[in-house]
Amino acid sequence: MTATIPDTAPTTAMVLAAGLGLRMRPLTDHRPKPLIPVLGRPMLDHALDRLARAGVARAVVNSHYLGSMIGAHLKDRAKPAILLSPEDTQLETGGGVKKALPLLGSAPIYTVNADIFWLDGPTPALRRLAAHWNPDEMDALLLLMATTRSVGYEGLGDYHMDPLGRLTRRAERELAPFVYAGVQIVKPELFAADTPDGAFSTNLIWDRAQAAGRLFGLAHDGLWFHIGTPDGLKEAEDLLAIGGVRAIAH
Repeated sequence: MTATIPDTAPTTAMVLAAGLGLRMRPLTDHRPKPLIPVLGRPMLDHALDRLARAGVARAVVNSHYLGSMIGAHLKDRAKPAILLSPEDTQLETGGGVKKALPLLGSAPIYTVNADIFWLDGPTPALRRLAAHWNPDEMDALLLLMATTRSVGYEGLGDYHMDPLGRLTRRAERELAPFVYAGVQIVKPELFAADTPDGAFSTNLIWDRAQAAGRLFGLAHDGLWFHIGTPDGLKEAEDLLAIGGVRAIAH
């Protein structure tokens, strides 16, 4: 049975597709990382497909490295409707959202990294986020993945989460049980208020929200793949092809 889209679900998304993909060389020598296929379909399209199914009507897609290829790839896409936000210089995640603010509107938005891949649990992750979103208490709600269940991830983790879902960033040289899964709901006005011109990381926004007690997380209940290198891509595809998971991914 198809899950109902919550009334709290954003209808606009920012898809972050401006990375250089250096660790994915040679696969990114002649195409941007978001256009690398997983199971025969570009990672960017997997992300946009999930946004369309979650009720998103409009997606702003930024680009930098080989950005014209991203624009050409998306020119005929109807759902969600695509608005392009090309960047002459790389603005990082926070600066990219700030540049796109005139296209995003004032209501809360999804932001999705275009170079990640996940499989949903019983309820799609975007709909779970929307159902948990409470703008009265939250400035940002991050989808998190348990580091012990992440495929291809070998880092130290990003956050601790208390029983109410509030997040605390891990200290230096400390391990944390959750990694940011590349998907969130966030208030766009946070990127306009006292932020740098040019490049800056969304970490600035999250740290301010944490300090105010308004940064929350939700643990993903499906599969999540960290595809950072060609070897990581092969590992992900090999695992996805096992036991009929290939069919679930489409």
